[in-house]
Amino acid sequence: MSVKKERKNKDESAKINYTVEGMTENVNENAEILGEIDTGTVTEEEADVTIEEEIANLKKDVEDLKDKLLRKTADFDNYRKRMQREKQEAYDYANTNLLTDLIPIMDDFDRALVAGEDKNDEEVGGLKPVVDGIKIINKQLKTTLSNKYCLEGYGEEGDEFDHDIHEAIGKCEGAVADPICSEVYLKGYKLKDRVIRPAKVMVTMPDGSIGD
Repeated sequence: MSVKKERKNKDESAKINYTVEGMTENVNENAEILGEIDTGTVTEEEADVTIEEEIANLKKDVEDLKDKLLRKTADFDNYRKRMQREKQEAYDYANTNLLTDLIPIMDDFDRALVAGEDKNDEEVGGLKPVVDGIKIINKQLKTTLSNKYCLEGYGEEGDEFDHDIHEAIGKCEGAVADPICSEVYLKGYKLKDRVIRPAKVMVTMPDGSIGD
């Protein structure tokens, strides 16, 4: 073998050895790095516990959402009912101001009828046609307001006194078991179930002469 050929073979062997040594070093470095990494291996038992905890958390979230949904539904239902009630009340009592303005006119009709009668509650002769006309108009007006607008008058002598619908402008004592309206100075009026003007009355209070 020639010297030139032998030298060439030596150079190639050296290159191969260098390459193999480099690869070996890389493998060793990678092995060291992998050895330092904690793969966090989870046992089967730990995995089951983790899944059960996750399911429990999900169930709790579902229950919380259901509770919130029920609360929101209830709140909305209450809001809807309140809106319907307020709308109905606005419709029912929309004419309150108008009817309140008409009440003094009906008071004047009542006063005119009283003025047309003498002390024996008999119509004064010369005023009979006028009184009869006022009676007809008064009756028609009250009937219309009652039937169409649900306006009702109340307050008669002898009625039991009720502070929710009566306004006492004076009182005296008498032989009664319970407070009563002994005199009615001004009739009261209700629109449906709401008092728009209380009756003004004199109240007779029990003097103790009548036992329970």
